[in-house]
Amino acid sequence: MAPGPGIGLARIVEHDGSAAHAYLTRLALNDRPLHDLADALHQLGALHARHPGLVDQAMNGIDDPHIRPWLRTAAAAFAGERAYLIRLAAAAGPPPGTPGQAAAEAAMTAQRHAIDLLGASVRPGCALGAAVALVLDWPAIRRPLDMAAARLDIAPAPLDLPTCSETVRMIEAIDGEAPMVRAMTFGMQQLLAQHRGLWALLDARADARRALRG
Repeated sequence: MAPGPGIGLARIVEHDGSAAHAYLTRLALNDRPLHDLADALHQLGALHARHPGLVDQAMNGIDDPHIRPWLRTAAAAFAGERAYLIRLAAAAGPPPGTPGQAAAEAAMTAQRHAIDLLGASVRPGCALGAAVALVLDWPAIRRPLDMAAARLDIAPAPLDLPTCSETVRMIEAIDGEAPMVRAMTFGMQQLLAQHRGLWALLDARADARRALRG
């Protein structure tokens, strides 16, 4: 029997999400310069420490009894993640000076705009798919965050986001019309592309700082 849409969508995150990016793996190690972690914290904050965030936006116009409770749980949990990210960024200090700052700021502005468009999409399923991708990708993103917390002597916040199993069950409970699944897939892929772009940008910025130091 072919897997349902929930399993299929979860596999997109497994294959294309942040966990597959080499820079995230390196950033979660204990030997990275603290300014690399500070850079990641501030850039992540620029994308996901804003309110209302992507999950909050995805709640607009969704009354489905299978989806709404999942979104409420995810939104409440992500409020804690925002607070954790903001606290870590403040403790880590300002982002490091890096060559090519203007280009990096332009790239981050484009990423924020892309995420805002996903959250505001009126195509049924698109914003939900992006929110699902964020929730499923966040445990991998927490790895460098928790490493930063350990190095800054801050207790890690509990991770209360819906689990992968809970998320798959929510998706499977939706009246799985093909257009809805396609829109969710699109939203997920676009959000994950922004995350991959973020890690690539952070990697390039770290390389630029190392080159500057010689």
